[in-house]
Amino acid sequence: MLPKAYDPQATEDRIYAMWEDAKAFQADRDSDKEAFTISMPPPNATGQLHLGHAVMLALEDIFIRFQRMRGKEALWVPGTDHAAIAVNAVIERKLAEEGKSKWDIGREKFLEMTKEFVEKSKDRIRSQMRKMGSSCDWSRERYTFEDSLSRIVKEVFVKMSNDRLIYRGNRIVNWDPKLHTNVSDDEVEWEDCTDPFYTFQYGPFQIGTVRPETKFGDKYVVMHPDDKRYVKYKHGDTFECEWINGKITATIIKDASVDPEMGTGVMTITPWHSQVDYDIAERHDLDKEQIIDFDGNLLEIAGEFAGMPIAKARPKIVEKLEAKGLLVKTDEKYKHTVARNSRGGGMIEPQIRLQWFVDVNKQVVPWKGKTMSLKEVMLDVVHSKDITIIPEKYEKVYFHWIDNLRDWCISRQIWWGHQVPVYYCTQCKNEDGSPMDFCYISPEVPSKIHEACGSPIEQDPDTLDTWFSSALWTWSTLVDPEATKDLSATLEDILERSPDFQKFHPTQVMETGYDIIFFWVARMILMTTYATGQVPFDTVYLHGMVRTRDGKKMSKSHPETMIDPLDIIPKYGADALRLSMIVGQSPGNDSKLYEEKIAGYRNFVNKLWNASRFVLIQREGQEGKERQKGQEGLVDRALRSSLQTLIKDVTAGLEQYRLSEVGERIYSFVWDYYCDWILELSKEDGNPELLVAALKVILKLLHPYCPFVTEEIWSHVKEDDGLLIKELWPEVDEGLVDTQAEAELNVLIDVISAVRRLRVDAGIAPATKLTVTLNAGSHEALLIAQESHIKRLGRIESLTVEPKKDYENVVSEILSGGIDVHVHLDGAVDLDKMKADLEKEKESTEKFIAVIEKKLGNEGFVKNAPKEVVEEERKKLEEAKGRLERINERLG
Repeated sequence: MLPKAYDPQATEDRIYAMWEDAKAFQADRDSDKEAFTISMPPPNATGQLHLGHAVMLALEDIFIRFQRMRGKEALWVPGTDHAAIAVNAVIERKLAEEGKSKWDIGREKFLEMTKEFVEKSKDRIRSQMRKMGSSCDWSRERYTFEDSLSRIVKEVFVKMSNDRLIYRGNRIVNWDPKLHTNVSDDEVEWEDCTDPFYTFQYGPFQIGTVRPETKFGDKYVVMHPDDKRYVKYKHGDTFECEWINGKITATIIKDASVDPEMGTGVMTITPWHSQVDYDIAERHDLDKEQIIDFDGNLLEIAGEFAGMPIAKARPKIVEKLEAKGLLVKTDEKYKHTVARNSRGGGMIEPQIRLQWFVDVNKQVVPWKGKTMSLKEVMLDVVHSKDITIIPEKYEKVYFHWIDNLRDWCISRQIWWGHQVPVYYCTQCKNEDGSPMDFCYISPEVPSKIHEACGSPIEQDPDTLDTWFSSALWTWSTLVDPEATKDLSATLEDILERSPDFQKFHPTQVMETGYDIIFFWVARMILMTTYATGQVPFDTVYLHGMVRTRDGKKMSKSHPETMIDPLDIIPKYGADALRLSMIVGQSPGNDSKLYEEKIAGYRNFVNKLWNASRFVLIQREGQEGKERQKGQEGLVDRALRSSLQTLIKDVTAGLEQYRLSEVGERIYSFVWDYYCDWILELSKEDGNPELLVAALKVILKLLHPYCPFVTEEIWSHVKEDDGLLIKELWPEVDEGLVDTQAEAELNVLIDVISAVRRLRVDAGIAPATKLTVTLNAGSHEALLIAQESHIKRLGRIESLTVEPKKDYENVVSEILSGGIDVHVHLDGAVDLDKMKADLEKEKESTEKFIAVIEKKLGNEGFVKNAPKEVVEEERKKLEEAKGRLERINERLG
């Protein structure tokens, strides 16, 4: 027998251990079943999962449990990402707290320290995933920095190099002087700020800037070729002007990228320190000169300001220009955005550096019988629906990003990560006598001595962008580690020798947050189509961001906004947390989460538990009294039929990834239909065996959402030793569908509900027995047959079913289908007091309506108040008007 109360703390760890012992999560690559695969987005190996991870784990667990129960060979691959920049930042911060830097301990010691930290972090992450109920195949757990995956990273680098998709060149990058590395465009965060905006005289022109410290090397003045104000100036004209450190010769450049409406329509450019300026310089073959070094200090070109950090130099430069009479004006409160490294928080300083890049425009990729560029393949797979993005609105975002995609800078100047597999010697020269760029690009470490000249060989010190390795995640995780140990094997050989890859790739769904569609999703498509000739997944499901009750973003910098899953689970249980994050969360849209919401779903879990306990007690009391099918009444027939509809709706919804809608459907069925009506109706003439059978169906349908409580209840409901997680999904039995029985039961429910509402509206005490008259129309026979149910559940002493006529002193409700419900008030309430109370309520409601209408009639309020506040006021007004209408009806 089920205990009186459900205790998740005493249940969840035990249940999870039972699943693992039964190997319930392990997929069989040798089975004949259709594969269904999910590659878990690997959390950063920094040791702490947040709510975004919790949402991801809950969604993917629903996907995988559903498909497993449908008889597919379901594989959910878990793992962690070595998270190069994020982990590197953590370790450097730890060293700084000890008064050290990575240079003090050296690369080897730094890597040892990092590996130790990561291993501890991975242990914490595994524990957190288990707490969420994640049914992933731990026997296949992977890590982006393990040996076999590292081999794949190197093989792909070599393959891309051989296809000339990877090249080394001097191009502008996002340099972070704080972490001393460049970062990708997608890892740059733009922060709103207010700074002085200076306008300076530059020869015959006025130019504006918030960064006068970059202007030492400015010798080009750029304007739009169609700007009529400057038509007399020709492209290539030069002029002399006084500038920061004396006279300079400037050249006029005409370029269509300049916005004539911005400021004076004229600007000078600093190609070394601005992507926009760099692009202009590339188009016109202009000089580029470095002004700021890689530590964020000014170089020798700055003269007296050389060696100064930017913040210290800026006001002094302005003072000097003002003393020269070149400062025209200053706008002290200029609003603009500045770039920061999202991983380390450092201010981004664009720099030109010799780096490794992936060429996204070179047409060398074989795809569908054509030769395409990486960009073209990325566009094709979504245009052709080889990959579906949910919600569809993000397709436009995806296409826009690819249309504007630049060559991908893949090298980083940090120590933690996959070291670039390129090797150099100091002696080898090109034919023209210049130093050779490199000697080897190889997946294996060559001899330390270059055979060609006998000089030492050194590996490129840079590491690869984290996204380079994680972009291979859907298939590198399916590679057989043994196959990667054969150093003579090619990438194609390795894939051919990997049974998991052959069985489980491409994967079926990639579920992740919409905020990393570019970071990761697009790059997986780019790298997987190129390296394997397959798409990485069929469907991309993008979940939204979890926000606070008032819609604010949860932030570590504001701890009061954070909800820690590990604090919530002991308090409310994992099932309640999962439901609270899924129901009401539609793909691609943000959702709100707060403790009361989680507590509400804990109440649902408890409701399910109590209902199950009731059913099992009923079964024990009726053993051996199984009802024959011909003896089934209306409630039995309607329950069997409604279960078929529920199975159909839930199955279709999960197949189409409508998880919130499905969750709401099951919740409503369990609470509003099964518990509140079926079980209540069964107390008079119950069919325990059918109630148990219905409970089994409910447990199966609910299991993907609430795995722990459903498995625990199943252990008391089942007749064998089987686990719920291994049960097959329910199938619809069309022979049990009885729409007439469902409709008739709904009529019965509507009548009883109407009686209860009228009791409350009239202020009749719950214990008072009622006198009720029903004008039944075509439902007379039904309502007479169900009289005992109506009387018991409506607390009715006298029930009359008769044709329509006029009644005095009644409250009434007209239902669809020609049914009128009349509750007689004589003897049930004090009519004079009721009328006086209604008059008071009418007066207060009219005053309330007047106040709301005045507020909504104020244009200033409607225009300036937050949209949700205005909508809430309109909702209040609508509800109040409805209430007033009902009061007037009762007053006659």
